[in-house]
Amino acid sequence: MSHETLLLAVGALVLVGCDSPTAPVTVQPEAMVLGFPPPPRLQPQQRIVFTSDRAGAPGYDEIYAMNPDGGGVVRLTNSPGYDAEPAISPDGRKVAFASFRNESYCCGVYVMSSTDGSGVARLTSGRAPAWSRDGSKIAFTRDGLQGSGIYVMNADGSGIVHLGTTTTADNQPTWSPDGSKIAFTRGHGSFHDVYVMNADGSGVVALTMDSAWAGDPAWSPDGSKIAFSSNRTWNSQIYVMNADGSGRVRITTNSFWDYDPTWSPDGTKLAFTSRRDGNDEIYVMSAADGSGVVRLTFAPGFDGEASWGRISW
Repeated sequence: MSHETLLLAVGALVLVGCDSPTAPVTVQPEAMVLGFPPPPRLQPQQRIVFTSDRAGAPGYDEIYAMNPDGGGVVRLTNSPGYDAEPAISPDGRKVAFASFRNESYCCGVYVMSSTDGSGVARLTSGRAPAWSRDGSKIAFTRDGLQGSGIYVMNADGSGIVHLGTTTTADNQPTWSPDGSKIAFTRGHGSFHDVYVMNADGSGVVALTMDSAWAGDPAWSPDGSKIAFSSNRTWNSQIYVMNADGSGRVRITTNSFWDYDPTWSPDGTKLAFTSRRDGNDEIYVMSAADGSGVVRLTFAPGFDGEASWGRISW
């Protein structure tokens, strides 16, 4: 068969296929890839929420969000009172926080969008909220007229349970990634230490027992470590220990106050607050050894209480 005859035969077959309403039309995968490349996949984004008094006088705190490099700062709250202690949800879409906006005493636990601060809803009275890793629960501290200690509730504010801690010195709860335990701080005498308990409030164990103040516990994403602050060297520094309290390592060493650590979602970095440049600002460093310190905020006032999360799409 000649070349011309072969082309005519192929053309006839194509026409027949087009004229038949039931004839299948086959497109080779290579043609699809070359002609219509798939859209780029959206990658998870990270966000740090934090407290700042940059918008007003000291004590007039508001909550902001920024990228992990310190850029893209967005103000999330704007109320004539105290908005602070933010905790970003595991999916990165919401922020739980403490506010004194509508309370007879401090404070109430609220939630809002991490993108623009919309959808503000009051959940209950209390402060220091912390999300469980699956986002279904929030632990918090309550003191004052409605009882004292650490509580847990559903993420919508229902099902509040008191975990049995009864002193006003129990504070700063943080969940283990598997949801089985809660680390927290407790004052005893003139000292303050990090403890851990089961998620139902049982099995309380002290992780630090030093003649000093220790607090700000933050559980690593893989559950193996807890970062915390301690002034055992007189000024506050940041330490990392195993989840059972062993293997404590100091990762900041200077003459200034470093405190309030929070882990990056991949567990390789810690954001923290430091006074090393004259006022409280947020920095980031390696979680392994404290190297590679980078300053993220530059406002002439307080910037701190960072919470680092990943946005899930």
